[in-house]
Amino acid sequence: MPWSVTDVLRATLTIAGAVFALYIIYLLRKPITWLVIAAFIALALSPPVNFLDRRMRRGFAIAIVYFGLLLVPIGIGALVVPPVVSQTRSFVDHAPGYARDVQNYIERNRTLRTLQKKYDIGGQLQKKAAQLSGKVGSVATVLGDIGLGLVNSVFALVTILILAAFMLGSGPRWRESLIGQLPDHHAARWQTATDEIAKAVANYVGGALAQAVIAGVSSYIVMLILGIPFRGALAVLIGVFDLIPLVGATIAAVLVGIVTVFVGFPATTIAWVIWSIFYQQIENNLIQPRIQSRAVDVQPFIVLVAVLFGSTLFGILGALLAVPLAATIQIIVREVLRYRREQPPSNAVPEPAA
Repeated sequence: MPWSVTDVLRATLTIAGAVFALYIIYLLRKPITWLVIAAFIALALSPPVNFLDRRMRRGFAIAIVYFGLLLVPIGIGALVVPPVVSQTRSFVDHAPGYARDVQNYIERNRTLRTLQKKYDIGGQLQKKAAQLSGKVGSVATVLGDIGLGLVNSVFALVTILILAAFMLGSGPRWRESLIGQLPDHHAARWQTATDEIAKAVANYVGGALAQAVIAGVSSYIVMLILGIPFRGALAVLIGVFDLIPLVGATIAAVLVGIVTVFVGFPATTIAWVIWSIFYQQIENNLIQPRIQSRAVDVQPFIVLVAVLFGSTLFGILGALLAVPLAATIQIIVREVLRYRREQPPSNAVPEPAA
């Protein structure tokens, strides 16, 4: 049957409305991203807030949980920053001595001695080492230049935490209000589904923390065997970076590898590189899928595929949210299928009343 003018007009308006909606979503992609992150944080913090809510007012419970959350980066900074600063200062002070050691080594090697005569490698190293202490001021200038970006990042973080606090405070009422608008047989299922989604996200966060603890403890043991200094602070740093999907563990391994260069090059550095490669393969293909599959009740294969797809589409944020999103979709699909199975067939003849 040929389309009428009304059908064409309706289809055109529908397509135009869909395109316009997608364009609005694109324009609002930043605040939408903030809302998604805030919702994730609110779901992750809901178990301790709900636990304290049974003993005090919900506002006090949220304040206590936020205060504990604030103490975590402060404690990590107090543990990690002092040794990093002291070692950086020590490296700057001893850089001329390191350059002299390199020059002495060059003088004892025939091949390097030939290159030294042509290019004055040792002299150039000493010159750069002597200038290193003066570069500290220029580094401070560069850090000052990127201050605006840091301020913007802090503003975004504060905004996200405020949004999460509102969701924690009013989220239960919003949910009850929305579910209350549904028929009773639908309301019970959505109540169960939302409870399971919140539990899955909280379990995912717990699984990520368990994975970070495993990475930090195992790395501490290896650094203890290799005799790497400041292994406590470095182990904490590894655990924190391990929370960042895809690149976090690699960045932490590189930072520790730089430390090993000044401790026991090349044997210690080679041993650390071998351990890092080995552990990252074990973590990516065994530890992470197993922990997250148990935490969110999703098959390890689905966990791995979700992380790969999320990271490809949306980078680090996509990898971070891929597993709880996969668990959410699985819960919703399961509830829909269960509801459909429980419904009588459309052609079923109702039983006559007694």
